[in-house]
Amino acid sequence: MTTALRHVYRPRGAAADVFACRAPEVLLSGPAGTGKSRAALEKLHAMMLANAGARGLIVRKTLVSLGSTGLVTWREKVAAESIVAGHVVWYGGSQQEAAAYRYSNGSTVVVGGLDKPQKVMSSEYDAIFVQEAIELTVDDWEALTTRLRNGRISFQQLLADCNPDTPTHWLKRRADRGDTLMLHSRHEDNPVLFHEDGGLTEMGADYIGKLDKLTGVRHARLRHGKWVAAEGLIYEHWDPAIHLIDRFPIPAEWSRWWSIDFGFTNPTVIQCWAEDPDGRLYLYREIYKTRTLVEDHAKHILRLVAPGGQWKEPRPRAIICDHDAEDRATLERHLGLSTKAAAKTVSDGIQAVQARLRPAGDGKPRLFVLRDSLVERDPELEDAKRPTCAAEEIVGYVWDTSPGKPPKETPVKDNDHAMDALRYMVAQRDLGAMPRIRILGR
Repeated sequence: MTTALRHVYRPRGAAADVFACRAPEVLLSGPAGTGKSRAALEKLHAMMLANAGARGLIVRKTLVSLGSTGLVTWREKVAAESIVAGHVVWYGGSQQEAAAYRYSNGSTVVVGGLDKPQKVMSSEYDAIFVQEAIELTVDDWEALTTRLRNGRISFQQLLADCNPDTPTHWLKRRADRGDTLMLHSRHEDNPVLFHEDGGLTEMGADYIGKLDKLTGVRHARLRHGKWVAAEGLIYEHWDPAIHLIDRFPIPAEWSRWWSIDFGFTNPTVIQCWAEDPDGRLYLYREIYKTRTLVEDHAKHILRLVAPGGQWKEPRPRAIICDHDAEDRATLERHLGLSTKAAAKTVSDGIQAVQARLRPAGDGKPRLFVLRDSLVERDPELEDAKRPTCAAEEIVGYVWDTSPGKPPKETPVKDNDHAMDALRYMVAQRDLGAMPRIRILGR
């Protein structure tokens, strides 16, 4: 006899609407903290419980990012009782089969990342949940739709969630065409933040208070869930579907560069770049951290690139830095490598970055960011809802339109630390001489 389990989940708003929805493609759109992922996972779990032999898939662009986000919610909130009771059992996978949660009624929920698609894409499903669908390409999305043909449930569904992005993103356009049903999730839908009568909970007052302090595009997207572009956006050609790419093995013969913008209360940003034979630049490692001494940053990056004193990647051709003489001297002393002062002419540097973001003669841009380049997220910045990496800064990097300011000449000096480091790199490569790093005597 199967023991009855008690699981309590009371969805509201879009979270409730998604349970009744039978559309082939459903996108829960809304800012972080509205309960989108929880709602989608609850529905997937309910579908597997109610339909013996059904097959589901939980997927994200990379498996590593899924393991630290959606699967935590799955284990600790959605399927917790079923896992404890032994009705749902984890299977770690094999060479032939993908990792999965197996149900006592014969249903299965496969877990995977599209960075390693072979196992997850070789099977058929009744329901697929994509977390942070904004990370996918349209090819990823359409490939997933072809796997919805298991036929053990009366309807097959691709269910996804995402935070809003630009209004020109392919997901928004897909929804506008009617190919995908978009449900708008709000903070008011989350019972952790709002009571049913609309009043804020204690946690909600703190969380919403932080969001209400945001300005511009970050406030519109992260508080109100709007698909908007920043007014006066500097890098208009930035498109995460194009410029944000999966990690790949970087050939040892590619030149390496480091660019650094110093800070303390504001973050210090250290960016590691690789340059391919055609001159394209790839940001493959980024340290973005507040309240850390320069000498500690130096020790940190040396642990990453030269553990035990043995370099595991080529030394940078140059280390291009902000002009702070004391910080540069400290960095050189602890790295044992020379640095070079960055070209600080803002307008020329911005134009050089803009040129790299636009498609070149072969239709491809000349600057990319590896999506997992950030070494670790700064919890202080994350808690304050401030950018934590270059990919988050660039969408809010705008021109200063204050009275008396010349149009499109001066950026707003706020949340621009990765943008400064990026500009130093591109200006050095495209506008400056080609230096060589020197190993300093100790």
